[in-house]
Amino acid sequence: MTTALFSVAGAVALIASVIVVTSRRIVHAALWLVVALGAVAGCFGVLHAEFVALVQILVYVGAIVVLVLFALMLTKAPTNPLPTVTTGRSPFAAAVAGVLALILGAGVVLAFGNEKIKPVPDGSAEAIGTAIFKTWVLPFEVLSVLLLAALIGAIALSQRKKTEED
Repeated sequence: MTTALFSVAGAVALIASVIVVTSRRIVHAALWLVVALGAVAGCFGVLHAEFVALVQILVYVGAIVVLVLFALMLTKAPTNPLPTVTTGRSPFAAAVAGVLALILGAGVVLAFGNEKIKPVPDGSAEAIGTAIFKTWVLPFEVLSVLLLAALIGAIALSQRKKTEED
């Protein structure tokens, strides 16, 4: 049952991710990103890593997507369909993405083979907190600085002076 639920959540995440990348409306892409990240949280939930699933929802769905939407509003990005976004390089990009997907898929199959997906024993809040604040404290802090820089950049872009053309 765990493998079936994990597969369904993974398929939803994959489909939503493709829609995020191919969407012509940036706000729709951000909303499909919520679906994709929610499905990834569902994968964690199926594996009994509830703390990681909740952090996924709070941090990525709750903070990152909201940050993206605020950046869109602050920079006055166009929300209508953008047909000029697609370039002549799309078939090449799709081919490269397909080759990378095959390589990653082959790596996963070679690494795990026919193993059944089992719940994670170390998904508790205590185990995750210990790992974050002992082993992963530097990347954790770098990520917080990166998010702060993105927020400051969005505010700086929204505060730029109007030119004579505006």
